[in-house]
Amino acid sequence: MTRLQTAFSQPHPAFVAFITAGDGDTAANLDALVAGGADVIELGMPFTDPMADGPAIQSANLRSLGKGTTTADVFQVTKDFRARHPDTPLILMGYANPMIRRGPEWFASECVKAGVDGVICVDIPPEEDGELGPALRDAGIAPIRLATPTTDAARLPQVLEGSGGFLYYVSVAGITGLQQAAQSSIEEAVAKLKAATDLPVAVGFGVRTPEQAAEIAKVADGVVVGSALVDLVGEFGDEAPAKLQELTERLVAAMRDLKQ
Repeated sequence: MTRLQTAFSQPHPAFVAFITAGDGDTAANLDALVAGGADVIELGMPFTDPMADGPAIQSANLRSLGKGTTTADVFQVTKDFRARHPDTPLILMGYANPMIRRGPEWFASECVKAGVDGVICVDIPPEEDGELGPALRDAGIAPIRLATPTTDAARLPQVLEGSGGFLYYVSVAGITGLQQAAQSSIEEAVAKLKAATDLPVAVGFGVRTPEQAAEIAKVADGVVVGSALVDLVGEFGDEAPAKLQELTERLVAAMRDLKQ
């Protein structure tokens, strides 16, 4: 089994934690997420125009780029993470330009070298993914696709074709961190997605509290939290790792308690 398959085969939903590479002490922040019980890590690749992200992650991108973080730096972070945490899945999440500017095969090869398990590219729709997705699949890296509230039955097969790892359900039609979908709409959407695919379904966008995560964990295979964690990095700086571990522990505990 792959690391992602193992993470989603546990008797509890997977907690997926997102932070931005190069924002704060990334290595210490990643270690704190693992120590807090995160099952999967999403590491954001800083980009100048993160159009799917709200103010928290936009600010994290600016802080990271202001420090001069490069794609090479991101891969070094992932290599170092993999050496410290051989079993925790790590996904790169970002935008097309840094992923394809040197060629999709180059990017896929670097992912393999760095121990990356999956890639989420926000701004290449499946209908136009003739290069990056195939390059990732050929290299054994899972191309993780996004489904949204506007993904209808006619388009869903295109989203699922060639997807790997898990399906990421974006629970709101908007940017990260600012809105929260109604639980009833999430339950309905997850049921439809699970009827259409054997991939695990993880729900993100707008999930900030242990209570929200626990409710979603009743129906989903995974819960993604990003902005709430990124806010802690922005607020506490070098003191963020302790805060990240504390919030992660609370989120994980709430999800597992209610699922039992």
